[in-house]
Formats: sequence, C-alpha cells, structure tokens
Amino acid sequence: MRNSLPKKTLLGLSALLMASAAVPAMAQDEAASEESASSITISGSAAVTSDYRFRGVAQSGGDFAIQGSIGASHESGFYVGTWGSSINFAGGTEIDVYGGWSKEVASGLTVDVGMTYYIYPDAGVATGPTDFFEPYAKISTTIGPVEGVFGVAYAWGGQSALADESNVYVSGDLSTAIPGTPLTATAHLGYSDGDSFLSTLQGTDNNYLDWSVGLDYAITDKLTFGVKYTDTDDAPAQKDFTDSSILATLSVSF
Repeated sequence: MRNSLPKKTLLGLSALLMASAAVPAMAQDEAASEESASSITISGSAAVTSDYRFRGVAQSGGDFAIQGSIGASHESGFYVGTWGSSINFAGGTEIDVYGGWSKEVASGLTVDVGMTYYIYPDAGVATGPTDFFEPYAKISTTIGPVEGVFGVAYAWGGQSALADESNVYVSGDLSTAIPGTPLTATAHLGYSDGDSFLSTLQGTDNNYLDWSVGLDYAITDKLTFGVKYTDTDDAPAQKDFTDSSILATLSVSF
C-alpha cells in the first residue's frame, strides 16, 4: 500500500486550498461592488427662495420658502429622487417623490420619461385628499449656444385628490450662458389645460399661460444666485397667488 498523508496534514491542505480559492472570489466580489457603486451617482441641492411658484402660481403665499432635494441616478439612465419645499397650505409641507429614465438617444438629443408623486404629509382631514400622481415626458436638445427642454405632464382624473378631473401641462425652457461672464439667461413658457385645481385660476375656462425670464449668477461651481420675473395671463391677478413677481433664489448643489 502507498503511504498516506496524516489526517491533520490533509485537513491543513484542504483548508489552505479553500482559502486560496476564496481570495480571488472575495476580490471579484469587492471589484464588482466597487464597479456597481461607481455606476451610481448621488446628487442633491438646498435652496431658499423669496416665493415658491409652481407653474406661475404661488405656493408659499409670497413668503420665503426653504427647499431641498436628493436623488440617485444609474449609468443605465434610471433615476429616483425626492424634492421638498415649505408651502402655506395643506399643512405647510410639499414632498415630491419621482422616478424615471433619461438617456441621450441621439447626438445632442436626450429623452426623459418618468412620474412624480406629489405628497402633502401634514395635510389634515379637513383639507381632504391632496396627494396625486403625474407622469411626464421631456426632450432636451442644444441648438448652438442655447439649451432647450420641452415637456408635457399629465395628471389623470379619478385620483382621490383630483376626483374626475384631469390636467395637461405643456412647457418649454431655454437657457444660454453669456460669454465671458458667470451669467446664464433663462426663459420659460408653460400652458396648463384641464378641469382640476392644477389649472383653475379665474373664470371658468380653466386654462392659463405662465412665463418667466431670468438670470442665474454662478458664484462658484456649486453656489448659484438667481433672479427672475414671472407672471401669468390670469386676469385680474391675485396678489401673492398669480400676480407678476420678481423672485430671488440662492441654491447650492452637491
């Protein structure tokens, strides 16, 4: 018979072989984990504004509002995030949770589709249903020095906060850097059409235009101060609701 190795030696060799096999496996797992982490980008922002206007309509009653956001995006184009602001109704807080997919589908052309869930967590029972979903789609492109974003959002009827009413919002935004300066000029035009509270201002036609023009000053690559003039075609305009206003916003991104 051939001489056999002692049992302790065999056990020791087996353990060594198992450990040797585990080392590259662990290294691969760590590399995969690092690669997965590097494919995800976390970003956020914080801001204070002299008046929070949503589609031309004041949400903070002409008073200052504090806002913030945080989001995560994957290299595949999928993203999720949340944005919040102080308001002067429905308990004083709005939180928007959103998710979607954004990708450059052709040179200089980016498509963005997703959905926003508007939440008013402090709204009392007396306020009634407040939360609702709104899908959206956007197309972004660059024409020379001008960047443009064109979008549509649709809040369908049947949701508890909207009853049987619905609303469509179409918008266009343009921006361009002013050469030789830290300034960026912006312009916005939006049209709201529907029967829900999202488009009801004055009268009974339940549709309106809103627009704004402004300048953003890049104090640093993370800190921005912006000023813009905003207005709607609501007549007669209501003070601190739909009247024309000059807004100032200081924001930081990270």
